[in-house]
Amino acid sequence: MLENLYTANNYVLSKKMLDASHIRHEALSNNIANVETPNYKRRDLPATFEKELNEAVERGDKVRLQDLPLRTEIDKRTKPIGLDGNNVELDKELLEINRNALNYTFLSQYVGGSIQTLNKAIKGHV
Repeated sequence: MLENLYTANNYVLSKKMLDASHIRHEALSNNIANVETPNYKRRDLPATFEKELNEAVERGDKVRLQDLPLRTEIDKRTKPIGLDGNNVELDKELLEINRNALNYTFLSQYVGGSIQTLNKAIKGHV
């Protein structure tokens, strides 16, 4: 019974997105911390991550969804801003970290709510 809940498509997807949000937050934090580091290149989730995630969801492929690698990579789409070779734009990073924090909060509340509902059902509080 519990295994069915933890392998349900919505739960698996939410957990993967929560993990991705956590990894992305670390990358964005590092970008902000290195805004003045010469030749530092901003990092983020791969540009293909969202596409791969959507494809796994559309196919209903839970194995692919669970195995989808969570990593960061250098953002090759962003060009250096100044002469020092750094490509971090503080305003954009702050916007992205706030956006990411909102996503993380929503997802953690969703996953937490699912667990609370299960807990209530186990205790007989419907």
